[in-house]
Amino acid sequence: MKRTAPLFILAGILCLPPVNAPAQERAERVFKAGAATSNITPPLGMEIVGNFAPRPIAAHVHDELRARCLVLDDGSTRLALVVADTISLARDVWDEAKSKIEAATGIPAAHMMFSGTHTHSSVSAITDPDSSLNYRSLIISRVVDGVRRAVNNLEPARIAWGAGAVPQHVFNRRWLLNEGVTNTNPFGGQDRAVMNPASLLRPRMAGPAGPVNPEVYCLSVQAADGRQIAIMANYWLHYVGGVPREHLSADYFGEFCRVIEKELGSDDAHPPVVGILANGPCGDVNNNDYSGKTPAVQRAPYEKIKLVAGDLAAEVLRVRGALKHQDWVPLKAAVEDLELAARRPAPEMIEWAKGVLAKPRDAEPAHRLEQPYAERVLAARDSKADTVSCVMQAFRVGDLGIAAIPFEVFTEIGLEIKARSPFKDTLTIELANGSNGYLPTPAQHELGGYETWLGTNRVEREASVKITAKILDLLGRVSQ
Repeated sequence: MKRTAPLFILAGILCLPPVNAPAQERAERVFKAGAATSNITPPLGMEIVGNFAPRPIAAHVHDELRARCLVLDDGSTRLALVVADTISLARDVWDEAKSKIEAATGIPAAHMMFSGTHTHSSVSAITDPDSSLNYRSLIISRVVDGVRRAVNNLEPARIAWGAGAVPQHVFNRRWLLNEGVTNTNPFGGQDRAVMNPASLLRPRMAGPAGPVNPEVYCLSVQAADGRQIAIMANYWLHYVGGVPREHLSADYFGEFCRVIEKELGSDDAHPPVVGILANGPCGDVNNNDYSGKTPAVQRAPYEKIKLVAGDLAAEVLRVRGALKHQDWVPLKAAVEDLELAARRPAPEMIEWAKGVLAKPRDAEPAHRLEQPYAERVLAARDSKADTVSCVMQAFRVGDLGIAAIPFEVFTEIGLEIKARSPFKDTLTIELANGSNGYLPTPAQHELGGYETWLGTNRVEREASVKITAKILDLLGRVSQ
């Protein structure tokens, strides 16, 4: 349904001539694009943060972690997109990088959309007090340099977008149990939905608790002479894994980019092609089929990553081959903070947490995750912030809408945004401009499960409803 934009000027959005401007006026405008990558690989010896304790210490770099940067310019508005190989980054990290980039390039911070891929084989950007390296500062400086280099690489360009499908690698990881069947959670309560259910639960499972999105989106940017500048894809799938515990790796995101760059690379006289894979709403989706229909296969490290990335790259290249690139499209951006209530533990949950943490170290736990969640409950109790300020953002690239949400978003939320968007084509990027935990719907909260637990989920139950409304409002504004 078409939305009418509010009758006020959006802060940070530059005025654009109307799309139906006279042919001579439009001919004078030149669309430009530039891309670059920055190496953000941390040193060995830092803690890999993709799993619960005990966490491994990085002992090997399998493949370099990178921040992949794309800058678009329609002659009036300039947008910057960055996708970094990190599990996630807090808002303050991105905000500092944006501030430095704005000072160096003049691109408004409101025109920058930065996200993490969510590889689980990366480290935290919070400075380790026992380390001489300030990784937070390193990653900020490398992102700033990457965007500045992308600006330096700006040249007349053409752009196109389209979608393909790679359904064989996406499965909803949350399974609904049969009526009357429940599963115990760390707090001693009972859940109706289970993440990554064990095979012994299969006879008691009713089916997936939510949908998947098999589509892969492809944004192709070429130079005026037909050389590829960059391809940005968007696929709604968690990390794949199969990485040795002590390895640093960009997971399938990095492998996809390497395949794209190898296939489309040009001569040394021009900047290298940049492949980018932005993660979409996949907070409840991964690469494991828990229905029992897919035969279990023992795979070597990185084998599954290469399989998924190879299939994804092949489909993106197929889609690219059929695209008709445009010489000019309008760009717009809209951004707004949304205040959400921070989730607080009930008094009985606080007492439960105190009891868990008072147990002797050698006591048998009632649930294998009770201690980390007891710690999270007390941390939520002690937090001084009653609300969480979240960046909601939308971009317009011609007739393509791009939404950005700073959560691990359930797929059904992304599908609702897509269905209700004023744009014919809409993609959503998760873990963008911040990281605020999982984002289930209110109905999924009722079912329980890992993604809904306090400490995994940090904001009010109605958050997804408010976020969807705000994102659709922003998409409506930039569509005009």
